[in-house]
Amino acid sequence: QVQLVESGGGLVQPGGSLRLSCAASGSILRVYAMGWYRQAPGKQHDLVATISRGGLTSYTDSVKGRFTISRDNAKNTVYLQMNSLKPEDTAVYYCHAQVELPSTFRTDGYWGQGTQVTVSS
Repeated sequence: QVQLVESGGGLVQPGGSLRLSCAASGSILRVYAMGWYRQAPGKQHDLVATISRGGLTSYTDSVKGRFTISRDNAKNTVYLQMNSLKPEDTAVYYCHAQVELPSTFRTDGYWGQGTQVTVSS
């Protein structure tokens, strides 16, 4: 069983910063790509940023220059540093990870439970 546990969401004023964390735990052989997605009320589930096991990153255009994704492979943890936050960044943020299982050597995708980020004055 694999679990992804997120933390770090909350309420912040426009222009402020937050740092999200997501730790993968359980029966894990290796964690490959990790990423952050978000879903605002009434909108679709959108990709925010991804990072490969080797550290290659990609971002959706709306967060480039403001958000930074990073990871600690030893801790199976991914981070999202969010700076210069805007009201339109308000959403539930979900982490995702591609995890190889030791029992089957299969790689499957797993989701966190989501953490609310609200940007408002």
